[in-house]
Amino acid sequence: MINELVERLSKEDHELTIGHGNESNEDIKERIKNGFIHLKFINTKGGTELGINVDLQKTKLDEFDSALKEGIFHIEGTTNLNYTQTRCIADINLSTKKGKGRLIILD
Repeated sequence: MINELVERLSKEDHELTIGHGNESNEDIKERIKNGFIHLKFINTKGGTELGINVDLQKTKLDEFDSALKEGIFHIEGTTNLNYTQTRCIADINLSTKKGKGRLIILD
């Protein structure tokens, strides 16, 4: 049985943020390059912060710098939420560190 939160986050796009607090874009880029970043779905009770194992083939790190100027950066990766393996897909405005994303249930 799929957890209600996992199901809700997989039904449609939700608002989210990338990184921790005032983390710089350079720090965020380095975390992505190292294969792990935090994304936080902000419209859940208290927010839902997930550690994402970045899929570097689907996340084009070479587009990060141009996205800083143009605004939107696409990122994908996997995570486990409430015992359910998921893929997170998000598009983030790097100037605001906010965007939209969803989970795809893999189990």
